[in-house]
Amino acid sequence: MSKKRMKSDAVTHWVPRDRDEVNEAIAEMGRHQRERERIKAAMNDRMAEVKAEHDAAAKPLGERIAELHRGVHLWCEANRAKLTQDGRVKFHEFATGVVKWRITPFSVALTKVNEVLAWLKGSGKTEYIRQTESVDKEALLADREVIGTSIPGVAFKQKEEFSVLPHESNIEEVQS
Repeated sequence: MSKKRMKSDAVTHWVPRDRDEVNEAIAEMGRHQRERERIKAAMNDRMAEVKAEHDAAAKPLGERIAELHRGVHLWCEANRAKLTQDGRVKFHEFATGVVKWRITPFSVALTKVNEVLAWLKGSGKTEYIRQTESVDKEALLADREVIGTSIPGVAFKQKEEFSVLPHESNIEEVQS
């Protein structure tokens, strides 16, 4: 024996009784949304003030760190052979820290990508051009009635969404 559930069992929250209550509920949602935006704006204002204050306090420290780094780098470059045991190691350990030399891996920097592609194609160097394949979802969507369910792995989805948009009045900004 299976028990049938009634739809009314699922309703465990407030539901308006009539059109007037729906209208008032939407108005209340609008008031709460606007208040939430005011709170968010106040938070962002305070966060911006705190960030600006801390950035200002940290700026001279960052400048001094950069100056010290440049000085240490210059001194270490001048004394590199001695510090690295004539190139046998790529670091030197001081009492207060370590300096290291590291060669980064090669990387490719492209400017004017279209010109590079045109040159590669014109020179027959197509092995340096990446060919990617992907499904054209827009084309499938445009032909969904013709395609139907004939392509395995393709499903056309649609859902209905419900939204409530309380009315807001816009305050006209005056340009000075």
